[in-house]
Amino acid sequence: MLLSFILIPFVTALLLLFIKSDKSANTVAIVSTLGTLVVALVVAAGKGAVDFNAPWIPVLNAQFLLHADGLAKILVLLTAISFPAIIIATSHNQPKQKNIFLSLLLFTQSGLMGVFLAGDALLFYFFWELALIPVYFLSSIWGGEKRIAVTFKFFIYTFLGSLMMLIGIIFVYMHTSDQSFLIQSFAKANLTGGQQVTAFALFFIAFAIKMPIFPLHTWQPDAYEQAPTAVTMVMSAVMVKMGLYGILRWLMPLFPMAFMAHVNVVVILSVIGVLYASFIAIRQDDIKRLIAYSSIAHIGLMNAAIFSQLQIGIQGAMVQLFSHGINVLGLWIVADIIEQQTGTRSMQQMGGLAKKQPTLAILLVGFALANIALPLTNAFVGEFLMFNSLFQYNVWVGAAAGVSIILAAIYTLNMVQKIAYGEVSTQINQMQTINKPAQIVLIVLLIIVFVTGVFPQPLFDLTADSLQQIIVK
Repeated sequence: MLLSFILIPFVTALLLLFIKSDKSANTVAIVSTLGTLVVALVVAAGKGAVDFNAPWIPVLNAQFLLHADGLAKILVLLTAISFPAIIIATSHNQPKQKNIFLSLLLFTQSGLMGVFLAGDALLFYFFWELALIPVYFLSSIWGGEKRIAVTFKFFIYTFLGSLMMLIGIIFVYMHTSDQSFLIQSFAKANLTGGQQVTAFALFFIAFAIKMPIFPLHTWQPDAYEQAPTAVTMVMSAVMVKMGLYGILRWLMPLFPMAFMAHVNVVVILSVIGVLYASFIAIRQDDIKRLIAYSSIAHIGLMNAAIFSQLQIGIQGAMVQLFSHGINVLGLWIVADIIEQQTGTRSMQQMGGLAKKQPTLAILLVGFALANIALPLTNAFVGEFLMFNSLFQYNVWVGAAAGVSIILAAIYTLNMVQKIAYGEVSTQINQMQTINKPAQIVLIVLLIIVFVTGVFPQPLFDLTADSLQQIIVK
């Protein structure tokens, strides 16, 4: 069953290359992603961890090991929900050569699933690259006017990060007693304190770039702005979680001494990033850039909570991985609908959405309230736990991070006010009724927001088994 998470999108991606009809390609992609979602729901509902293991590269003693514990399950579920939602919601405005576009998207899904399931370091790296490479092509071929320069910047950042991680993997592999890439062998690697610091740095830089956290974040707003909206949704809702997942799965358990030595530095940088991104978001007029900086702030908060080392913060972050993905996906879909129908991303040129399109305005307000972690929404529980953890870690750090609650309310509610209220602008007046598939997707996502906000226990139950493996002793 775990293998199907990789094979279904991968085989479908190959099949799409030979389907020339846009309608048929779209149907095949949607059916494939819905099939993956069904499998994800079945796996998430099962108790305990699930494994699949087979020989892969015997000469290197590399195993094709897939492992699904609670941490992996919650991110697999997020990925499985996100892709059909993205394809359905953007199916009306996907670019030419739709079959190739969708094929690359599904190659990305296959890679992401592999990243979240891999229990072998070399396999983890393989899927890490499989998830990233299609995004280079998607952005450079179908992106905006500045796509080449922006994609090159994205490539340089992620390539250097990936290269460092590969060096780190080889470095640790050489110090394993059984010359194995298995995560269990890496955990038992004979590393001195200095060697742990070296390995920690190599892995951490790769993960920090991918999240991204301050000051390695500069590629993200431009990439989100210039990438096709469907690709931006994938990067924001799912792909940035690769970095946080890498810290939880690989960094904390494998290099505990080095992790402990760098806690203060990383927490401070993360909180600086939260405040910096929040202040920049307040100044934005472009709705895509506002959502991009908002995402940087939320990811920085999750990273700070993880590095606080407290169980309450780590579990809050794991729950927030899922909640943030759902919330930001909803915001991106609403932003895409508005941009496609008005031809602008400038909030100054919007206004009056509640009068022209009340249903879309209600959906926007719902996701906006989730974005500021209003009680009864899914983000409230995770943020409450994370702030609790940061205050226990250090009162002043917690207080500094807490300022972001006010800042998030300012930029999010300011966005709602500019878009939804006031007189109907010329651009908003051009809008037509939103298509039913996109509307259904938004309603389903909003239901998830409030159901998991009112009753988050299933998310806690799902992630509980991972905590003891993650927490630094």
